[in-house]
Amino acid sequence: MTKTERTYLDWNATAPLSAAARVAVLAALDTVGNPSSVHGEGRALRMLVEAARRDVAALVHAAPAHVIFTSGATEAANLVLTPDYRMGRTPLAIGHLYHSEIEHPAIREGGRFSRDKLTSIPVTPAGLVDLAALETLLVGHDKAKGLPMVAVMLVNNETGIVQPVKSAAEIVHRHGGLFVVDAVQAAGRIPVDIEALDADFLILSSHKLGGPKGAGALVSRGEVLMPVPLIRGGGQEKGHRSGTENPAALAGFAAAARAAAADFADRNARIGGLRDTLEAGMRMATNDVIIHGADIERVANTSFFSLPGLKSETGQIAFDLEGIALSAGSACSSGKVGQSHVLTAMGFDAALGALRVSLGSGSTQADVDCFLAAFSRVVSRRRAA
Repeated sequence: MTKTERTYLDWNATAPLSAAARVAVLAALDTVGNPSSVHGEGRALRMLVEAARRDVAALVHAAPAHVIFTSGATEAANLVLTPDYRMGRTPLAIGHLYHSEIEHPAIREGGRFSRDKLTSIPVTPAGLVDLAALETLLVGHDKAKGLPMVAVMLVNNETGIVQPVKSAAEIVHRHGGLFVVDAVQAAGRIPVDIEALDADFLILSSHKLGGPKGAGALVSRGEVLMPVPLIRGGGQEKGHRSGTENPAALAGFAAAARAAAADFADRNARIGGLRDTLEAGMRMATNDVIIHGADIERVANTSFFSLPGLKSETGQIAFDLEGIALSAGSACSSGKVGQSHVLTAMGFDAALGALRVSLGSGSTQADVDCFLAAFSRVVSRRRAA
């Protein structure tokens, strides 16, 4: 391998910009105007934004009118995670936010809730949200202080484990709560249907699908119960998110959403085959590799593994020097590499490091072969040390 050859295996951090998204972005950048203007140029861009809204809504089987475009999933999280809601024009208080211990930092930080209004829901050693614990927490919730809100991700960004969201929704709604689902790592990898999941809100991100960074969406089931706006101003997005929309980013988001919905089963079957080959190769190279979630339902593209004695930071650097781009979990912590809060929640020793390989539509058998060759060298150096 020459110094210029790299193998990209970090699709959960960000997917490379797809060719279709690139074309859509460039075409939109060449279209002058403001989508809020009433002249012909503005109307043309408004049509582009609304077409993007339809495509993103279709990805999760939602009504286009229920899609609010944001600058990304983190903004969408901060929009929806608030104690201040309105039922039409009537204020409605949310008293407490309950989130699983394995949520992305954008959820774990609690949005606009104060720290004393946050409670984490434990997960089982298998990495699944503990539904019995959720039930107990909601039984003890004081509704006199406002309704409960619960946030559970559909797919964990580190392990790839699919969470029992439908069952969680039944518990939440039985206790009169609102249910928020982070679907960032799920969209395009498993079927996502906001109605079938019984979610009140879904969070989506463009760049996880192969669209440009800087675009995301909050998708609601209806328009009556909505959060008080996070960003106020000119009243764009029906007043839910002010600020001139970014038509170029949204055009790319839409192109990525269309591609994610196309050839869904065949694409994921191929990616799953590559992931299985990769994991079989790791097991052949060493008998002490730990593949987290291997016996639980996962998305097809993700492998989260540990090598006892290999720290996350050391392992990430070792693979990077081998020309392999992978990660130690979330890429949204300002480049910090530390103990995985997901592994800690699952009951693993804090000293156990873990690395994540994540594949995508552009991944090939050659990528897997490069990784396994590098893996064998890393394992050999670990033994020698």
